[in-house]
Amino acid sequence: MSTNLDDVTFLRLPEVKAITGLSKTSLYALIRDRSFPAPVRLGPRAVAWVRSDVRQWAVERVHASRSAA
Repeated sequence: MSTNLDDVTFLRLPEVKAITGLSKTSLYALIRDRSFPAPVRLGPRAVAWVRSDVRQWAVERVHASRSAA
């Protein structure tokens, strides 16, 4: 998780889907399983993901995929 709040950038769902290649259903299933970072509530009806958290998840997926082969 990002600890330097000066560098926090938020991503909305369409951006997260584009980066990960996953559907909304798949993303929320991974969040339920604690395998993907949960979004941050921005308002009563708005959530977003921290860019650094999504990037770290992607890096970990690449490393896991390549080390499994």
